[in-house]
Amino acid sequence: MRRIINFRSSKTRMMILALVDIATMIMNTYLALILRHEGHYSWIDDKYINSIQSYMIINIVTTLIIFIILNLYNNVWSFIGVHEELMIVAACTLSTAFQGLGMEVFMLEVPRSYYVFYLFLMVTTTTITRFSYRILATVKHGLKRNRGKIVNTLVIGAGEAGSVIVQEIKSSKYLNRNVVGIIDDNPSKKGKYLHGIKILGNRNDVKRLAEKYDVQEIILAIPSASAKDTRDILKICNETECKLKVLPGMYQLITEEVSVSKLKEVSIEDLLGRDTINIDVESVCNHVNNQVVMITGGGGSIGSELCRQIAAHNPKLLIIFDIYENTTYDIQQELIKKYPSLKLETLIGSVRNTNRIESVIERYRPNIIYHAAAHKHVPLMEDSPNEAIKNNVFGTYKTARAADKYGVKRFVLISTDKAVNPTNIMGASKRICEMIIQTFSRYSATEYVAVRFGNVLGSNGSVIPLFKKQIAEGGPVTVTHPDIIRYFMTIPEAVSLVLEAGANAKGGEIFVLDMGEPVKIADLAKNLIRLSGYKLGEDIEIKYTGLRPGEKLYEELLTKEEGLKKTANALIFVGKPLEFDEVHFLSKLKELEEKANSESYEIKELVADIVPTYHIRPEDKVRDRKRKDSSETFQEFCSLGKEEKTDSSYD
Repeated sequence: MRRIINFRSSKTRMMILALVDIATMIMNTYLALILRHEGHYSWIDDKYINSIQSYMIINIVTTLIIFIILNLYNNVWSFIGVHEELMIVAACTLSTAFQGLGMEVFMLEVPRSYYVFYLFLMVTTTTITRFSYRILATVKHGLKRNRGKIVNTLVIGAGEAGSVIVQEIKSSKYLNRNVVGIIDDNPSKKGKYLHGIKILGNRNDVKRLAEKYDVQEIILAIPSASAKDTRDILKICNETECKLKVLPGMYQLITEEVSVSKLKEVSIEDLLGRDTINIDVESVCNHVNNQVVMITGGGGSIGSELCRQIAAHNPKLLIIFDIYENTTYDIQQELIKKYPSLKLETLIGSVRNTNRIESVIERYRPNIIYHAAAHKHVPLMEDSPNEAIKNNVFGTYKTARAADKYGVKRFVLISTDKAVNPTNIMGASKRICEMIIQTFSRYSATEYVAVRFGNVLGSNGSVIPLFKKQIAEGGPVTVTHPDIIRYFMTIPEAVSLVLEAGANAKGGEIFVLDMGEPVKIADLAKNLIRLSGYKLGEDIEIKYTGLRPGEKLYEELLTKEEGLKKTANALIFVGKPLEFDEVHFLSKLKELEEKANSESYEIKELVADIVPTYHIRPEDKVRDRKRKDSSETFQEFCSLGKEEKTDSSYD
């Protein structure tokens, strides 16, 4: 039989369904009369039987035509829903109406209540025949479900997105998941059922229910939740041993892309608990559109993201300037591929080289410079403080001076929260950079502005890539101190702040991002271990190594003296610059350059004289004094025998 009739063919299935409909129509005409006469066939008048028999063929033909027009043979009935049911009701109503009209035309007599019973029977039998597809599909999927290990799953969210996720998990034969329950904070939903799955409680019940039902996976399906709510829910989920997945955002609902395939692994960014910064795209676009834009340090984490976002806003010319050729080449090739019409210049050079930086700015005459070139690693700069000063301070000074000299309209300095009350030479050097651009801003036609933010997730050398590498190697994950905290932001957020600051600068400001609550590095490590699918203390250990030179337990974004002033963007503030003795600053800057170039061991003391809020830790003073003494001792050692060698008696 299967060789003769192809049951997989859609035409074959349509014909079978049509035959079933014909059979039910015949049955319903007789059954409607029987119901009208209280179930007694013998009570039915012969003229009524003759009427329905006379009109039977016409009724079948008109009904089939109506069913075809309303797509009752073309739908995928395995996924019958409200829309399909409404079409069934409409088709059956039209069929009944045409039957009544036809019988009037042909003067065929039936009781008036016959049409009520007939309509009810048609809707019922047509729904049953269509719904049977879904029942058979469900049974078939259950029998053919992959025979791998079944994953007990808890779904958070009994809204539209949660409904779609639960329905897909239940109906798909490829998903070896068993939804044990649903979580929703709406108390009116507790105890009710969604697609046959009970709503067990709210977010506070997650840990208890995960243990009770042996849950291996939790799916967060509330795309409309704020970043803070998402963070709070994920924190609770993270106390379990379950793997976490989340539906990314609201646009999946809008574009009807809600499905299990759209779920993503929970990233560490989801736990930050701060709404993503939204910038004034129009003002940024107007700011860089048709402008010559230069980015120093364009191959770095922040610099390369600046290149990407600026390239998307149609600059007249984009200049990438960096000393490190490998990453610079990478961003160059990426932009060439993505923006083939972009006018791009990629140049290798150092901001410490006066002739190089001035020749570039003189030749290309940029309208805007984003100065991202800097040494940023705190421990490395503690061991090489003179390099921090040469690159950060005087690289900034030379670039800012060239901007003034060649009439650059706007200069944006990338600064850091470590510049506030710095305890390390890197932070202190960035504070001096801020002082430099504030000084230039007072006397130059160029608008100078600083942008200060915290640690950037995923940037080169940041803590997250380090933790991931340590986890991949089996641990331990190293954290300097159990109580150390930091502010975090994503690279796109950092660049958004830089761009908006550049667009709204008037000169001399220090822009600061409201970065929400600070995060404990230890908690970050624990979360990342769990998110990677490992058990803390069993699979991966955390090892505390002690604070590194120049490192402090917490970072500050603004000193009390600076205060805060709101901007149009609720997450961006402007700090009032600190007052400082400009004459003293400029005279000490000259001395600082000489000390740095002579590789002086007293560089930190001079920096502390320039930046009053920079306090050298006692242990750092002892360490630096030992290095100085060792150097002096070695110099004396190298000078031994010089007098004898120059004595003429040895000639």
